[in-house]
Amino acid sequence: MFRTHFERLCSFARQYVSDLDTAQDICQKVFIRLWEKREEMDTGRSIASYLFTSVRNRCLNHIRDHKKYRSHLLDVECGEFEIGTAITEDHFAVEELQQRIDAALATLPPKCRQVFEMSRYDQKKYREIADELDISQKTVEAHMSKAIKSLRDHLGDYLTVLILLQML
Repeated sequence: MFRTHFERLCSFARQYVSDLDTAQDICQKVFIRLWEKREEMDTGRSIASYLFTSVRNRCLNHIRDHKKYRSHLLDVECGEFEIGTAITEDHFAVEELQQRIDAALATLPPKCRQVFEMSRYDQKKYREIADELDISQKTVEAHMSKAIKSLRDHLGDYLTVLILLQML
């Protein structure tokens, strides 16, 4: 079972974590968990379905636990994946979106970009950012407003993503 599914599972996991070592580690843990719970497994359920679902869940947990911003998370839960099917188009769309976000952020003034990255990438609250940068919370809010407006202007065709960014 390991030999049959491991490579495909790793490819699937890389769509979430993008690091081969992390993807392999996640897949290995899924197989270990499967072995540990083999007596409790529902024999009517597809093993492949179980493996892919487990890998996806562990990837999402890994991303959440490491609190790293991943723009493709915005797309991941939007629909069901067909097991074993490569999602090449989504991968390219995610790469394009990330490049456009990076380009838009590069146009921001340095302090504004720093505030945005601390809020969105480092998951810091406005008060924490204000304290760390020795500025007022209102200034942080103004920087965030300016950054989000700039992103809207640069990424008009990705407006849905920007709305989701505001909710994070």
